[in-house]
Amino acid sequence: MTATTTPAAPLETGSIEVLKRIKATETEWEKKLAAARRDSESMLARLRTDADQALAAARAEAETEGAAALERAHAEVEKEVAEIFAQGEVEAKTAGSPVGKRPSDHPDQVIALVLGPFAAE
Repeated sequence: MTATTTPAAPLETGSIEVLKRIKATETEWEKKLAAARRDSESMLARLRTDADQALAAARAEAETEGAAALERAHAEVEKEVAEIFAQGEVEAKTAGSPVGKRPSDHPDQVIALVLGPFAAE
């Protein structure tokens, strides 16, 4: 029986060493996977933060540009209104004076032309 136990001892010792190496390799890879997982989670968190900041900046820029566009449109409308009022004032001033091209639009001038030679005498 001692003959059978002697060869078994080196085999068991070799198996234990193999198991220890396997366990060490598993432990090493678990650490590497945990580190990779932490790195990917922190990168994802950074990317989310960057995306949120970029979105907030884009919203702020859009609001600013919208406000500026609204102000430009308001100024343009005010300018058009001022032009319309100015044109209306000019037309109101000239509405009482004869500006037509037909003789019936200028009865005083027609009479002055017709009676002009008689009035000088």
